[in-house]
Amino acid sequence: MLSIVISGPEASGKSTLSNQLADAFNGLAIPEYARDYVSRLNRKYTFSDVETIARRQIFIYKKLQNRYRENNLPVFFDTFLIITKIWFQDVFGCCPVWLHEEILQTKPDLVLLCSPDLEWNDDGVRENGTRRDYFYNCYAESLEYYKIPWFKVYGQGNDRKDLAIKIVNSFLTKPQIK
Repeated sequence: MLSIVISGPEASGKSTLSNQLADAFNGLAIPEYARDYVSRLNRKYTFSDVETIARRQIFIYKKLQNRYRENNLPVFFDTFLIITKIWFQDVFGCCPVWLHEEILQTKPDLVLLCSPDLEWNDDGVRENGTRRDYFYNCYAESLEYYKIPWFKVYGQGNDRKDLAIKIVNSFLTKPQIK
């Protein structure tokens, strides 16, 4: 499995891009688990809820990794553990140590970090319309810290998609060192 995470601040086109790339590369698109989970709560999410989300992200990742171990199927994850780590830190002021360890052990092959250059739209689950640049920078710093390969994706419509396809094509055709 080739694991490619689509990351970025809220309303930066992650879900759309994940699906577009899965279609373009005959891969799988794994939807954002946190959005579905939080939208079904009839209360404010808790520290425990975010831990549940992180553990589910890990479970799905490892399940797919085992299923496609001998296959180079590209799997596009709509968000992953870096976003969850920053979420913990921003909302609760701390992050479980186990999550840091898991990020070190469960690194994706590539991250496409979506720039917050798309129009903000409030969908009832999103919280940080005025802090998207801040979160973008937090994600970029964390990707550097964990030494996860990443590229910035920006632009509108087909320009954004075409840039992402070009980056993924370049990644797929370059010999990978494991």
